[in-house]
Formats: sequence, structure tokens, C-alpha cells
Amino acid sequence: MDTPVLRRLRDLTDFEVADGNPDVRGWTVRGGDGQALGVVHELIVDLQALKVRYLDIELDTRFHINEHENHILLPIGVASLDSDGDNVFVPALNAESVLNYPPYVEIQITREYETAMMRALGLEPVPDGDFYGSPAHDVSAFYRRR
Repeated sequence: MDTPVLRRLRDLTDFEVADGNPDVRGWTVRGGDGQALGVVHELIVDLQALKVRYLDIELDTRFHINEHENHILLPIGVASLDSDGDNVFVPALNAESVLNYPPYVEIQITREYETAMMRALGLEPVPDGDFYGSPAHDVSAFYRRR
């Protein structure tokens, strides 16, 4: 099965965040230890399903990662919202583990890269079948836990 076409939300003129859901771009991303890891830079959308699949996170400069590797992608379902404080929480990552996470350099997102992300989060990718059917890609979980 081919990987679906994934695009940045800012590149899609007729696509916007669903009514009732906040646009989290610019929100602080915090790890399981509560420390800020960075900010949500962009949302990565699956054009066929019309769903956000990934958060493009720009990591904080304190990690001293070079500017070409200071972004990571997170499957939408591994994060949750705190809309009061405009924070996105990612319990599976912390200030240490984020340094071993595969960087995202705005390349075409391959299934190999997606699988590497899942493993870095301690998750097993769904073999074949419905890759995006896993809890890691459950967009409703992201918005529900506010």
C-alpha cells in the first residue's frame, strides 16, 4: 500500500482546522517531565482522509540541535491538549529522549520514517493493513483529553 499524500496545512488553501478544535500552531510542547521541548510549527495533513496525522515540532534551541535537524514529527494521537495553558503534552518524550528521536527535514514522509517515529515512541507500528488505524494516529484522542 502506498503512503498517502501528506502535506503541510499552510500549503493547503482550502483546508483549515475543524470548527471547535483549536489551531495549536505556536503552542508549547511539553514532555512527560513537564519540560518544554519546543513549539508546534505546523500540522501535517493526510489529503485523502482529510485528517491531521502529525504535528511538526520545532525543538527548543537549548537542545543545541543544528537548524537543519531541529524539527520532529509526532503522530497526533501520542499528544494531548491543555487548552487552558496552550500546551501540548507528549508523555512518551522528555528532554533526554527527544535527542534520540528521528529528525524531520521536510522531506517526503516515507513509511520507513513513520515506522522509525513509532519505535522512538516505544510503539509498535501496525503491520501492513491500516497503518493510521493505530491509537498513535487517533486525532480524536488528541482533542478529547483537554
